[in-house]
Amino acid sequence: MSVRRLAANQPESFAFSAESLKQGKAWIARFPEGRQQSAVIPMLWLVQKQEGWVSEPAIRVVAEILGMPVIRVYEVATFYTMFMLEPVGSHALVQVCGTTPCMLRGANDLKAVCQRRFGDRDHLSPDGKVTWQEVECLGACSNAPMAAINDYYYEDLTPEIFEQILDEFIAGKPRAPGSVIGRQGSAPEGGSAVLQDASLYDGTAAKALKALPNAEPKTSGVAKEAAQ
Repeated sequence: MSVRRLAANQPESFAFSAESLKQGKAWIARFPEGRQQSAVIPMLWLVQKQEGWVSEPAIRVVAEILGMPVIRVYEVATFYTMFMLEPVGSHALVQVCGTTPCMLRGANDLKAVCQRRFGDRDHLSPDGKVTWQEVECLGACSNAPMAAINDYYYEDLTPEIFEQILDEFIAGKPRAPGSVIGRQGSAPEGGSAVLQDASLYDGTAAKALKALPNAEPKTSGVAKEAAQ
């Protein structure tokens, strides 16, 4: 496991916004009395949604609210890779999947686009608008290659379409997420090739069976005698 540490440059303080604090209190209320520390992951997530990353002052605030040692919150923040420990791009956090299915279908080309446009991974781009990373399986293997941008999945990517999507995020006009070829869920490319007859699954056959004469359920002789 790689060692994850907090950023060298930290803000002087952190405070939850009124809306974030309201959501945080709602999360804390979900847990029984004495178990409020169980809300540490949602609280850190609210920090990240508000600031884009998790800072050391934010860790201290979360620890104070939940009544737990700062080191315990630090351990959670540094263990889970979903928490960013240094500032990320103001417009896009791009996570390119590099696991085997995506790698076989062109993930290296997507990473090359990011390297060319934004520089080294895990760092802010020169204009501060984008951070990109290579991550392990994001769970959309059937639609490889894919990338997560902020909170959204973009699948069945080509380098050309990927660049268009990045341009849209930088312009503040992101397109709807999902497969860029219009695939429904993880259905085969080009549409389903099985179960095309609706009567196989819409209940029609079952209704026809019930309508047959003498279709009463069979019972054993013992059951009939017991009924009498």
